[in-house]
Amino acid sequence: MSSLTRFLGDTPLRVFLKLLVVSFLVGLVMNAFGWSPMDVLYGIREFFVDLWNLGFRAIDRFLGYILLGAAIVVPVFILLRIANYRK
Repeated sequence: MSSLTRFLGDTPLRVFLKLLVVSFLVGLVMNAFGWSPMDVLYGIREFFVDLWNLGFRAIDRFLGYILLGAAIVVPVFILLRIANYRK
């Protein structure tokens, strides 16, 4: 068994024929949906951009909740500390 055959997992001609058949089927499906290779790449890119933005949107919401709560908690804490300081 040659190193090329071992690398490909089969003889080069059989691998070529398999890739040809699978490429034809994928091309047929993509044509049926009206997709192009660039549409697939843009879709993958948009997925990761949306995932990135979702993460930062979650952090933004989390920090917003903290600031909202701090608007009440910090003044009450300061007032309680001042009230206990006199004792």
